[in-house]
Amino acid sequence: MPRVKGGTVTRKRRKKMIKLAKGYRGSKHIQFKVAKQQVMKSYQYAFRDRRKTKSNFRKLWIARINAAARMNDISYSKLMHGLKLAEIEVNRKMLADLAVNDADAFKALVDEAKKALEK
Repeated sequence: MPRVKGGTVTRKRRKKMIKLAKGYRGSKHIQFKVAKQQVMKSYQYAFRDRRKTKSNFRKLWIARINAAARMNDISYSKLMHGLKLAEIEVNRKMLADLAVNDADAFKALVDEAKKALEK
């Protein structure tokens, strides 16, 4: 009985990995061993960065709110504290959207926060 070599199975497995490494630089999209290492590393980066995206967006929203708040003569932290005292619950995503797209509504919120801080 002849031995089983399994060449087609191996080729299929390797081709699948090379296909996943499409667009990588240098030998990373040609050689199986290097491509496999890079694809595995890429999966790690993707897993990590799916979580990192959330904190990146929060940073962006805070920067936008702070910029708009300072245009209205108040700091970010005082604005947020004032909103909490005024019992206005608006998340940072919505506040940032208001700051960029609706300056009048944002100014109204800032005024409410300032009033609450004075009390």
